[in-house]
Amino acid sequence: MESWVDGQPADALSLKDRGLAYGDGLFETIGVKGGQPLLLDRHLSRLADGCSRLAINADHALIRSELLTYAAALGEGVLKLMLTRGDSQRGYAADLSVSPRRILQGNPPAAYPAVHAQQGIRLFPCTTRLSEQPLLAGLKHLNRLEQVIARSEWKDTGHAEGLMLDLQGRVIEGVFSNLFLVCDGVLLTADLRRCGVAGVMRAELLSQAERLGIATQITDISLDQLQRADEVFVCNSVYGIWPVCAYAALSWPVGSLTRKLQGIARALLDA
Repeated sequence: MESWVDGQPADALSLKDRGLAYGDGLFETIGVKGGQPLLLDRHLSRLADGCSRLAINADHALIRSELLTYAAALGEGVLKLMLTRGDSQRGYAADLSVSPRRILQGNPPAAYPAVHAQQGIRLFPCTTRLSEQPLLAGLKHLNRLEQVIARSEWKDTGHAEGLMLDLQGRVIEGVFSNLFLVCDGVLLTADLRRCGVAGVMRAELLSQAERLGIATQITDISLDQLQRADEVFVCNSVYGIWPVCAYAALSWPVGSLTRKLQGIARALLDA
């Protein structure tokens, strides 16, 4: 489907755009089903938080309206929204009077092997570490070079995702997903106040777990804790949940809580 720039069909972008020059902006990757963007409120809430923290003065009502119109035309697939600070002259200083630029791109539905969800995946042990920057932690900003480098570490089809640690060796997330552990019936996920992306599906699963009375904990996770986990899974807002069956020499069964949450995630993405 043709891309839109600031609400109009386009196939070019200004060379002065700060998203291109500095990665100065945010993005959301949104599944579309039956012409409807999935988990839209959570995506827009995260975007609004990012705009507030980066001081990007966006028209959120306009963004919502354009997303709904574009998704209806796309029908089914994956929609990517990029919001940049807009144009500027050379130099880091931003002209706050310039309107942010809205970029929408439509792609076919993601085609992941069904076996990933059914039988689980192997995680590649990435050596690329996530740097700590609390000012950006949690945001889905346009600076994704750490993930680009990490994803280049494996070429085989035996690994569907990679596991990323921070500079202190704490377990943080996958290259394009969030990580959960189940330990003695408690659902654990990493504290993302130093680095990492606060995923939309991660937020939804934490909310659903609370609704179901499942104990949750957001905490620092060590490799020793990962080794002792009863179940492990990764998630994002496009594929839902993939059980993790192996990481390096470690292995886990596909557990009952993983399956329960997987069903909830599937229902949300099949809406």
